[in-house]
Order: sequence, then C-alpha cells, then structure tokens
Amino acid sequence: MSNKGFRIEEVVGCLIESCQDRKIWGCRKTMPGIAWVAGILICLLSAVSALALDPAPVTPSKKVKCPVCGMFVYKYPDWVGEVIFQDGSMAFFDGAKDLFKYYFNLKKYDPRKTQKDIAAIYVTEYYDLKLMDARKAFFVMGSDVYGPMGRELIPFLSKEDAEAFKRDHKGTRILVFQEITHAVIRKLDD
Repeated sequence: MSNKGFRIEEVVGCLIESCQDRKIWGCRKTMPGIAWVAGILICLLSAVSALALDPAPVTPSKKVKCPVCGMFVYKYPDWVGEVIFQDGSMAFFDGAKDLFKYYFNLKKYDPRKTQKDIAAIYVTEYYDLKLMDARKAFFVMGSDVYGPMGRELIPFLSKEDAEAFKRDHKGTRILVFQEITHAVIRKLDD
C-alpha cells in the first residue's frame, strides 16, 4: 500500500516505538491510561483512513491515447476519465463512455487486469471540470450534449445538478455507477 502514503508496517512500528519511549510495556506507566488509549486509537484511525483513500487522479501526458478509440486524451481535458490500478498503472479515456467500454471488457483491452485490480476510477465533472470518483457520480444519458466520441454519459457530483442538466439538455435518464451496464453503453452508440 505504499502508493497511498503509508505502509502498515510503518504505522505499527511508530506505535511500538511510541509505547517503548513512554515505558508502557512492562506496566511502567508514565502517561495516564486513558490518554494513552486515546492516542493509540487516534493513530490507528488516522492510519486506517489514510489507507482507505483512493489514489489521486493524474493528468494524462500528451503521449497518452485512449485504449478504446486510440484518440489522444490530452486534447479533451473537459472529458478525461481514468482508471488507476492497485499496481500503480493507469488507463486514460476521452470520455466516460469509453471508460465504461474498457471497464466492462478489460479482458480485451488489458488481459492481465480484472475489475478487482482497480484502485480508483475518475471522470470529469461536467460543471466544475474536476476529476471526481466515478462511483459517486450521477450520469445523465441521452442529452443533446455530445463528447469527443459522440453521445456520452455526462457526469455530475450532485443529483440536483444532474436533474437540472437533464431537464435543460433533453436527457432521458440519470444513472449511478452501479446502474450502468454493457447494454446502456451499447445504446449510446446506436
């Protein structure tokens, strides 16, 4: 887990060192018991929350091509999507639609990877143009806004923004990550 900032061995080592410094091992308490327990709990909670964070999104270089369509991703910064794997490797896309095509058919695009190898998935939020966790996004389907590859799933941070966009741009559905299927993606290309 070193790509997330902490290694569990470092955290445990730090806790043991801290306890030894205070002569807590061997029942020689020089610090009140409650404060010691609270300190250990805070350290553990901080370590666990740090380990649970997804790897940060990365800006694609000018050489990176979408593995699905072959287009240079940097040319479409308003549409970038990315998948980051646990081993630190990454794949970049010129829209959520191609990201999902890749996600649903990893065996075709990267036979060595599975969905279980994925550490994080990001899409670019339509209004603020910042990368966000795709698993928390609300996607509008069927709108009159097209991406680099035509009809697109348009990602939003909030359901309210997705509903307003759907109304303003003739969208047909709002979907969350778990509701997007192979069939939904195929329909975008019909």
